Amino acid sequence: MKHLFSLIFLLSLSLTFGQAKYNLILNSIDDQKADYSKIAQQIWSHAEMGYQENQSSALLQKTLESEGFKITAGVAEIPTAFVASYGSGGPVIAILGEYDALPGLSQKALPYKVSNGGKAGHACGHHLFGTASAAAAIALKEYLIAENKPGTIRFYGCPAEEGGSGKVYMTRAGLFDDVDVALHWHADSKNAASIRPALANKSAKFRFYGVSAHAAGAPEKGRSSLDAVEAMNNMVNMMREHTTESTRIHYVITQGGKAPNVVPDFAEVYYYARHATRDEVVNVFDRIVNAAKGAALGTGTTMDYEMIGGTHELLHNETLQRLIHKNLETVGGYTYTDEEIAFAEKISESLGIPLNTQYTEWVAPYSSSSKAGGSTDVGDVSFAVPTAGLRAATWVPGTPAHSWQAVAAGGTDIGNKGMMVAAKTLALTAMQLIDSPKIIVKAKEEFLQKRGPDFKYKPMLGDRKPALNYRN
Repeated sequence: MKHLFSLIFLLSLSLTFGQAKYNLILNSIDDQKADYSKIAQQIWSHAEMGYQENQSSALLQKTLESEGFKITAGVAEIPTAFVASYGSGGPVIAILGEYDALPGLSQKALPYKVSNGGKAGHACGHHLFGTASAAAAIALKEYLIAENKPGTIRFYGCPAEEGGSGKVYMTRAGLFDDVDVALHWHADSKNAASIRPALANKSAKFRFYGVSAHAAGAPEKGRSSLDAVEAMNNMVNMMREHTTESTRIHYVITQGGKAPNVVPDFAEVYYYARHATRDEVVNVFDRIVNAAKGAALGTGTTMDYEMIGGTHELLHNETLQRLIHKNLETVGGYTYTDEEIAFAEKISESLGIPLNTQYTEWVAPYSSSSKAGGSTDVGDVSFAVPTAGLRAATWVPGTPAHSWQAVAAGGTDIGNKGMMVAAKTLALTAMQLIDSPKIIVKAKEEFLQKRGPDFKYKPMLGDRKPALNYRN
């Protein structure tokens, strides 16, 4: 019943906003679609990994600066992080933007798998994410000018979401302390703005140091660092039986030696631990560390580890989430051209599913409960300020994130069209927050109640400096 009253409140509130205001926002974004598409595809072609996004960050900074935003670059001791600000006074609305790519997923904008000749690809759609968020910020700037309203719009240029925890360092540096509401979005295969949980996450690189020797001529003189990695992995894999059902543990061996006839004196394994709550992540991670210590002891090697990332789970705000959902329904979806249908059908064939564009052309129903999948450093922002977001159909329906199919669609106008849906939805939501402070008050009340009176922010990655070389 409480949620019904909240929905009625938001629906009645939306009726008070004139159609002219909506049109001002929507037309402002539509008029620049060609420019925003060009920016997004430039970032797609750069495909720069976490903390290496020099060209992508510079392009977004230049775009916002040319629109009158004041740029503060290199924030939180991260060269590719920045804040672009316009306006003065309250409310302060933050719009988050990402622009890092994933390693090993180079792909051309074609409906079959073929490398683009690069070392990385935008398999999570962050080229669209950063561009749409910048478009929304610019439209809001124009709205403040046209309506002569007070308020501050901030675009947060957030690097290294993919495992580098860029927003955690930005949160730790206090960059969100005076923000009233933070908004974000993400690429997806459907348009949706339901509550979608994210898992807390802690990651590290475990490094083992052994003794090299000829593997056949003098094996007794060697102490294999690769043996230590494999022993650690075996112990962690046995540990899985004795963790909670929702615990997730992943690893990849990043270095394991160069030649079979040389006992490796160095090896490295990169681990993620995830759970719905950060306390359980800490517990699981500590057990992983103990497995690494045991592996080193048992193989006669030594071990150290470097924390790479750590993120909180998402703290959802239903007041904001329902508002975003309503605005996403107002914006609606889009339709494929004949050429895009042909492209999408080939992608669907590669996924082994029929093409269904229902939630590309429209919006998935609102839901307050869904299963957590991945992790995001937006989680830390959500514990600093009321935060909410949406997902827009930038990929062919059914496409999983972190796939070549996601990279391919993101390099076409399918990605650009979904990006425009996201930009409009963010801008409409922020406009309503500016015009109706009561929504912000309600969102903050919910935020404080859910976060709890005794909450003290403690970054999962501790006090380490940004892991600027984690992709090297």
